[in-house]
Amino acid sequence: MTQPRILLGVNIDHAATLRQARYRGTHTSLHAEPNLTAFTREALAGGADGITVHLREDRRHIQDDDVHAIAQLTGVRLNLEMACTSAMVDFARQLRPAAVCLVPESREEVTTEGGLDVAGQLERVTQTTRELKAAGIEVSLFIGPDETQIRAAAIAGAPVIELHTGAFANAWPTEAAAPELARLRAGCVLARELGLVVNAGHGINYDNIGAILTLPHVHELNIGHAIVSRALFTGIRSAVAEMKSHLTKTA
Repeated sequence: MTQPRILLGVNIDHAATLRQARYRGTHTSLHAEPNLTAFTREALAGGADGITVHLREDRRHIQDDDVHAIAQLTGVRLNLEMACTSAMVDFARQLRPAAVCLVPESREEVTTEGGLDVAGQLERVTQTTRELKAAGIEVSLFIGPDETQIRAAAIAGAPVIELHTGAFANAWPTEAAAPELARLRAGCVLARELGLVVNAGHGINYDNIGAILTLPHVHELNIGHAIVSRALFTGIRSAVAEMKSHLTKTA
């Protein structure tokens, strides 16, 4: 019996990181590579179901005009990762992407290293969620597989959560990965019981994807670094297609 296919969201932030390493401040130059719109088109050609970008406060990789250009491409389902700030809410309400994922943000981190503390800032997250939903934007919250945070996400009114898989990915392939996978599994079950759609992401790669696919009720995986890295060898279209091939489960 074939199970519902898990969707693949491709995060292209690290393609922008590579560009910014050479073209910081001149990324709009015709010579600036990699070109993110071309990169996005190739990812879609490889089978990406969505494109994820994180517009950070310090604009370290993705830039405002990148987001606008990608949003205008035909056939793109854009997922905008952003901090829970009034400036970013204004940006999202003007852009109106298909989805927004609220994430924590620290200038010291290389990439997002932890889940959003929804329980600790419930009023703020609830208000942000309400404003984005009023603009017709699907809202997800990037959180750890913690019962308190999952229940808080449901209270905040977000229809979707994205479970942070980083602790599992960091432990893989040691024995320490097993309890982290169990935590993710319990989080998926609880979220489903609360009526939430479950996405997952962070640190998922071509090796640990098999274990991730044992999780129940997962709707979409957001994967970036592994795909962008594989693309250096195979091209982005092939890298996406290879990852996509893993996402049909049979039972």
